[in-house]
Order: sequence, then C-alpha cells, then structure tokens
Amino acid sequence: MDAENRVFEGGFVTIRDGRISGVGPRDGTPNPSGFDEVFDLTGHLVTPGLVNAHTHSVMVLFRGRSEGQSLLTMDGWYNSIREPELSLIASDIAPAVALSCAEMALSGTTTFCDQYFFAEEIAGAVKAAGLRSVIAYGIVQLGDERRGKEELAKATAFLEQQRSADGRVIPWFGPHAPYVDNTEDLLMAEVEVANRFGVGLHLHMAAGPEDNTETETRYRSTATVALEKIGFFKGRIHAAHCLDLSTEDIAVFARAPAASVAYCASAGLRSGREGMCPAVDLRRAGVTVAIGTDNVAANNSYDMVAEMRVAGLVASHRERVAQPLTSRDLIRMATIDGAKALGLDHEIGSLEIGKAADIAAFDFRGAGYSETPDPETLLIYSGSGRDLRHLWVAGEQLVADRSLTRRPYQDIRQDYSATYADFWHRVEAAKSLDAKNTKEVA
Repeated sequence: MDAENRVFEGGFVTIRDGRISGVGPRDGTPNPSGFDEVFDLTGHLVTPGLVNAHTHSVMVLFRGRSEGQSLLTMDGWYNSIREPELSLIASDIAPAVALSCAEMALSGTTTFCDQYFFAEEIAGAVKAAGLRSVIAYGIVQLGDERRGKEELAKATAFLEQQRSADGRVIPWFGPHAPYVDNTEDLLMAEVEVANRFGVGLHLHMAAGPEDNTETETRYRSTATVALEKIGFFKGRIHAAHCLDLSTEDIAVFARAPAASVAYCASAGLRSGREGMCPAVDLRRAGVTVAIGTDNVAANNSYDMVAEMRVAGLVASHRERVAQPLTSRDLIRMATIDGAKALGLDHEIGSLEIGKAADIAAFDFRGAGYSETPDPETLLIYSGSGRDLRHLWVAGEQLVADRSLTRRPYQDIRQDYSATYADFWHRVEAAKSLDAKNTKEVA
C-alpha cells in the first residue's frame, strides 16, 4: 500500500528491531543466514496490518443484546446500551477488551481506534494484548453541565498520564456526538485541550436524524456546518458513520486541515437507516475515508475483511455503479488510509522500509481461493479474516499459526465469560431495584 500500490507475486519482507528493513521481489531476497527467524509464506497474501478505524472494544459485552434496535438513534442507543452501561465497573473492562483484542488480532487487525469511558482500563488491556490503539476518552454529557466538566477533567488527566512506553497506545478525546448533548461550550473546551496536547477528537457524526435537529433550529444548518462555524474542524477530527452528509457537509470535511471519516457499512445497514455514507463522494472530494466495524452490538463482528466486502457492496448499491470502490481502494482504506486518519501514516499502514513491522499474513491455500491476477479481490470477496495465519505488531509475532502468542485464547474467553455473567446479573438486579422503587413511589 505504498504510493505506487506495488504488489510482488513472490517477494520478501525483512524485519530488524521491530521495523521493516527491506521489502521487494523474490529475486532480491537477502541471505537468510543473517536473520534469527525465517518464515516461508508461499501461498499466503502478506499485507500491512489492518486498521479498524472505529469501534468500542468494551461493548463486546453487549453482543446480541440490542437486536431489533437501531444504535444510530438516540432511543435505540439509550434504551439498549446506555442504561445497562450504568452497571459497568472497572473490573469488567480488561476481560472485555482482552476478548475484543483477541478477535481483532486473529482476523488481521493490528491497530484500532476506540472510543469509550474507562479509558485507563482499556489502555492497560490493550498494552497486555500487544495491539496498537488510538483510545479516545469517551465523553457523554446528556444535558448535565456538572458531568460534562467532570468528564473533561478526567479526559484531560488521561491525556496527561497515558503514554505507552513503546508507542502502541495513543490517547485522544472522544466527545460522543452532538446529538447526545455535548454542548457548544464543552465541545470547544475539548477542542482547546486536544489542540494543546496535539491529539485528535473522535466522535459520531451524521449518524441519525437527531444529529441535525437542534442545530437546524439554533443555527439553521446541519451539525457539521454548525461545528465548523464554532471552530471545531481546526484540529484533527475523525468522524464515525456520517450517513446523512449533505454536499455542504462534504465540503466542510474537504477544506478542514485534518478531517477524516470512519465508514462503518455493516453497522449502518443493520441500523435500518436509509442513509448510507457517501464514501465515494468524500474520497472524490479529497477526504480521507477509513473503514471501521463499529461495536459488536451494532455489527457483531470485528472481521475487517468482511467489513471491506460490505463497504464495497454498499458503495455499489448507493452509487448504482459496479465497484465504484475497487478492491485496491478498499484495502487502502483499511490500511494506509486508516493510518492517515489516525495521524499514523508515517509509522504504519504500508510495507515500506523504516515503518513499524505491523504485518498480516492470510493463508490462500484453502477452499474458496484459486489462482488469480487480482489478490485484493480474492481476499475481500472470496476470503475471511479467519484465514489470518500470522500477525506481527512492531515486529513482535502476536499470532502464530492461528494461535495467540501472549496468552491462550481459551484463558481470555474463560475470564470474559465469568465477567459477562456477573455484569448482566448486576444489570438485571439494577432493573429489579428500579422497578421496586417505582412501585413504592406509585
């Protein structure tokens, strides 16, 4: 995924001290005696590690718990997610994030952009897993000015304190969305702090009709245009979903110095929303568009190969054109463009000398694969993230022969299952108590 989109049919990659030290065609392969390990990956597709540009890793706890609800509306999100979230405690976080990281690693993802509260606990779990992550401290105000100030202070402390020694964890700000009432004053305070620390802001935008309701009344414009007017787009902005962008909204993203979009096609389809992210128009306007899975309550999967497939199909349906996003476009969106959206394209996203050795190897020797001049299409439309065989982050092998190297998957799953049962027991107990108190008041 370099500037020339080079593909080597038979090639090599070398790694020294966690970085790519060489890459090229097979006839340039260096003498293997100069290396500690040699992998013969004949029959595999070797790619940059995939970048999941939007998710909420803790929300694996909600998988299958919001069926029939649109999480891209205030009502669906609040009733199926927000109320149970109030029962979360700090000890729930690490087991949930560990499972999410395992699922991502085992399907080819090396970097993900997360947005949630309990950011410190998420960071600890990500470090233990070994993946690379931008973690945006999630702020949900819901009309409570005191809560907004408290969360701003906690988010600022997160930026001050959270630094990964190996650079794999990057702290950001995460205002949830304009439609859940992150007020103008709070949004601007978040921008000021983010710019002071030189970090980005990751939020949901144009995800549902509520996004524009208040701003249409107050400013006679969409939320995107209103946010530009108050200076929100002056820093690095990474916006998820963007289903209902107008032509004027797209222009806002295009003229911003560092604005990008996380295209989450599966979550948009499952929500039942008529709107679809105008990914083709955004890219044509020069906007960086990355690919994300969203949370697994909305998507049910972290498989970025499957997500690339859905993203391509949705774009074809929306534009009424066959493959307006080519397979190569989709892989770029899931690698180098995802890295660019997160301000990390100098470090990851392509197999180039000097970059971190974040590498995925997919096994093309099984059923469903065959000879082709187009390996990108073969991966996206014939393959699956479950065909991931090996994975490296910063030169460290985290997946070897489809098994995690740091911690066995079954141990992770066992811890998660106990946490899941305990969490939902607390949710049900809280519901029973609320019902009892309501009855006594009545």
